[in-house]
Amino acid sequence: MELRPFGLRAADVIPYAPGPPLPLPLLLTRVPAGFASPADDHVDCTLDLNDLVVKHPAATFFVRVEGDSMTGANITDGDILVVDRAVEPCDGKIVVAVLDGELAVKRIRIRDGRVCLVSENDLYPPIPVEGEQELVIWGVVTHVVHACK
Repeated sequence: MELRPFGLRAADVIPYAPGPPLPLPLLLTRVPAGFASPADDHVDCTLDLNDLVVKHPAATFFVRVEGDSMTGANITDGDILVVDRAVEPCDGKIVVAVLDGELAVKRIRIRDGRVCLVSENDLYPPIPVEGEQELVIWGVVTHVVHACK
């Protein structure tokens, strides 16, 4: 098995381009994992997914994930990440970063002023960022879009 510690390709970065609103029906009743009540299936409002996942349109982009280094965070190969550059990256956030020219999605950990990029898969060791390395945070991952399997 080939381990790809960074798991993103720059060619898969897609800028957000707002289109016309697309409000769709939203059931306000939560769907139980067991049996749903047939009496609760009425529509109470609409939802536009752009409004739900894009808080800062000018600062948002999408990127497709490649690899399995973030499966513990429920981010899998082929998923689309919604990334917001207006959100402050801080300890514990999942970020899209460029470390020495390589694009990656990782959880950022900051301890005693030292930054470490951490995978959510035990097969991949943490990547401490050393002083001579160049780290650029492109943005904070705010949502993950993936198809049900």
